[in-house]
Amino acid sequence: MKWLVVLSALVAFSECLHKMPLIKGKTARQALQEKGLWDEYRKEHPYNPMAKFIQTGAEPMTNDADLSYYGVISIGTPPQSFSVIFDTGSSNLWVPSVYCNSQACQNHKKFNPQQSSTFQWGSQPLSIQYGTGSMTGYLGSDTVEVGGISVANQVFGISQTEAPFMAHMQADGILGLAFQSIASDNVVPVFDSMVNQRLVSEPLFSVYLSGNSQQGSEVVFGGVDSSHYTGGITWIPLTSATYWQIKMDSVTINGQTVACSGGCQAIIDTGTSLIVGPTSDINNMNAWVGASTNQYGEATVNCQNIQNMPDVTFTLNGHAFTVPASAYISQSYYGCSTGFGQGGSDQLWILGDVFIREYYAIFNAQAQTIGLAKSV
Repeated sequence: MKWLVVLSALVAFSECLHKMPLIKGKTARQALQEKGLWDEYRKEHPYNPMAKFIQTGAEPMTNDADLSYYGVISIGTPPQSFSVIFDTGSSNLWVPSVYCNSQACQNHKKFNPQQSSTFQWGSQPLSIQYGTGSMTGYLGSDTVEVGGISVANQVFGISQTEAPFMAHMQADGILGLAFQSIASDNVVPVFDSMVNQRLVSEPLFSVYLSGNSQQGSEVVFGGVDSSHYTGGITWIPLTSATYWQIKMDSVTINGQTVACSGGCQAIIDTGTSLIVGPTSDINNMNAWVGASTNQYGEATVNCQNIQNMPDVTFTLNGHAFTVPASAYISQSYYGCSTGFGQGGSDQLWILGDVFIREYYAIFNAQAQTIGLAKSV
């Protein structure tokens, strides 16, 4: 009888976890390299990873050519499906629409409001600022289905124009998972709607990103999947409930502080592919690991040297999180490069997918904490 009660509890608990599978697809960089257009593209569209973190009153995004994780959601009645990037560095949901004639909309799925019986137009326009352009459109509301959760009357953006770089991305749109305080037009984010409508058992979600081409990446809404991590969870308080921002004490290599001397702020961001920091700090880190930096700020290494390269340790609120060379070096047909990106003179750091692949991340909105555990 006792085992039956335990089993029933486990079944009930498992039903509370809403899993959103993520696909690890081809990046914009890979697509452009295959067409021989990458050099031309990066000259015209220099990567500006900090663009999305500059508050201008408009919803920010950036042109990250290395984003590769996306999941499929649906909007409307009957449902229309879209692949979106789940972005903890922004707060709005938006997808392309049939009213968009930009090149970026021509090779992506487009939402048609007239084909949804539950769609309602909003009264406000929407503007999203990119590192190299913008997306403009309108707000509307409809039923949004994410990972088996059906969110009623969710306000979202439908694009009318899109920046050219979006044409090379596999995902159709973006689903922001940061806080309402930074949402364009003060729109209630999708996860907040889930909590408000009592569709999740706990006000938290967690992210697991697989390495290389492995499948299994997912966002879990309403709980934590213990099969994705080993050891304990370290909880770190947010320093700002805007982005998922925390205190970073230092970055060290072989016991030496090489960046973030005296402390800095870091954002855990699934919508940034690299670990990004101030240009001088990143250049110092790249020099320490034996990388040479080109005119675009990309740091390359000899692929033969990876096994001899040092670990990099990020100390967050007194807790050390180590990232080995096997995790921060990206290998491709075109060579090997580090996952450390230049972010200009701003002291803000972004711990993107390179970091999250190593550490299962749990985002607790109510407690305003982030939990990190060693990924399996």
